[in-house]
Amino acid sequence: MNKSKRRAVARALALCAVIAGCGAAAPLRFAAGAAGAYTAEKFSAAPPPEVSAAIREVLSNDGIRVQGPKGPLCEIWLRKAIPLNANPSNELGIAFSEFAEGTLAAVVRFPADVTDYRQQHVKPGVYTLRYALNPVNGNHQGVAPQRDFLLASPAADDAGAAALSMNDLLALSRKAAGRDHPSVWSLSPVEGQPATLPAMSHQEDGDLWLVEFPVHLQAANNTVAVKTVGLVVVGHAPEA
Repeated sequence: MNKSKRRAVARALALCAVIAGCGAAAPLRFAAGAAGAYTAEKFSAAPPPEVSAAIREVLSNDGIRVQGPKGPLCEIWLRKAIPLNANPSNELGIAFSEFAEGTLAAVVRFPADVTDYRQQHVKPGVYTLRYALNPVNGNHQGVAPQRDFLLASPAADDAGAAALSMNDLLALSRKAAGRDHPSVWSLSPVEGQPATLPAMSHQEDGDLWLVEFPVHLQAANNTVAVKTVGLVVVGHAPEA
């Protein structure tokens, strides 16, 4: 099923939800096997061998597989616990102030070519995903409703689990797309709690597909909180 047909399916199902009284504001979520939809499932497997021992140690052995109409789109291994940001920002446009820039959040494997949120091509392979904020300047205005992103970097070039400086992270992430801009993947707050996680949701505005999953945030005193986040895995910024 091509992109236009998938979009038509999503619109039709969204309209049915509104007519049925489910409300237009709620995200449209899909069960496994839904026609033309992307779906997410949990699976048990060790992180890929391309990942360094230091990063492998902090990753979960449970992965998230996103399936699309043509087969697997990506596999994600989340960090067991993300260190809580000791100095959260209250700036406008930041949805996940609990995350510190440069922090490792996950590792992803792409079995085939994909495009990121900036519509840059990313080759098949294994990549680290680290948190970053979109710069506040004219070049990035209106890219996304929030400034929160994960930046992909080749796992072979990112060996340490400790947070990176933004200069180092930007330099690494540029290698993922082979261009002067880092490979960016938009993070989004989740509207309403999904019945099960991981889950997939579709945003009609922009025709975006998001995988939704829980992340564990560990404070300095070792207490752990859980927050659900959404990551855009299909779709791109309006001007991309």
